[in-house]
Amino acid sequence: MLAEALISLAAAGGTAVVQAAGTDVWEGLRGRVARWFGRGDVEVERAELERLDRSASELSAADEGETDRIGARQEAAWQARFETLLERLPEAERAQAAAELQDLIDQSAPGASGRGAVSGNTFQGPTAVQVGDHNRQDNRFGSGA
Repeated sequence: MLAEALISLAAAGGTAVVQAAGTDVWEGLRGRVARWFGRGDVEVERAELERLDRSASELSAADEGETDRIGARQEAAWQARFETLLERLPEAERAQAAAELQDLIDQSAPGASGRGAVSGNTFQGPTAVQVGDHNRQDNRFGSGA
C-alpha cells in the first residue's frame, strides 16, 4: 500500500496527463511520461507512447457533453498506472521515481512551457510580473534605485 503522499502524487500525474492532452505541452509531457514508465526499457516506453496517444485521441474525440466523464475516467486510469508502478518499485527506486514524477508534473503546469502565462489578474498601479522557470529578477523602486 502506498503512502498518502504517493497516492496524491499519482493522482496529480493522472490529472497532468489529461490536462496536457491537446495543448502545447503535450508532446514534451508525452515523451517524459513514457520515459518515466519505461525506466530504460525502450519497448515499455514505446507501448506507453501508444497508450498516451490513445488517451489523447479519446479525449479529443469526446463530445462536449462527454468531456468531463471521459476526462475523469482517463485521470483515474493514469493515476492507477502511476500507483501500480510506484508500488512495484523497491523503496530506494520509489523515492527517485516519485521525485521524477513530481518534476514531470511541475514541468507540465500552466506557464511551464517557457512562454509564461499570467491570467485572471487585476493590477492597480505600478506592477512587476515575473513568470518563468528558475529565473531571477531584481526590482528596485524609489530614488535610490
